[in-house]
Amino acid sequence: MKALKKIGMFAAGTLFGTAGVKILSSKDAKKLYANCTAAVLRAKESVMDTVTIVQENAEDIYAEAKQINDDRKSAEEVYEDDSEVESEDESVEK
Repeated sequence: MKALKKIGMFAAGTLFGTAGVKILSSKDAKKLYANCTAAVLRAKESVMDTVTIVQENAEDIYAEAKQINDDRKSAEEVYEDDSEVESEDESVEK
């Protein structure tokens, strides 16, 4: 009895497997795969456009931050130079 049940299960599995392969390789299934793949490609393109915009913005922000630091450093150098001149003037007066 068990052997007959196992043979029946094997036959049913083979039948469903064969039918499944035929269904998965049918024209309708291929059309579905193509549509899903096209949707994924559109999504990828959209994501890449967004990534490009974010990169451009990050580059702009980075350049502006560097400029701010350069301006700040220049201002500090001018302040230090002025301090040195004042110190020299004070020592000359004494």
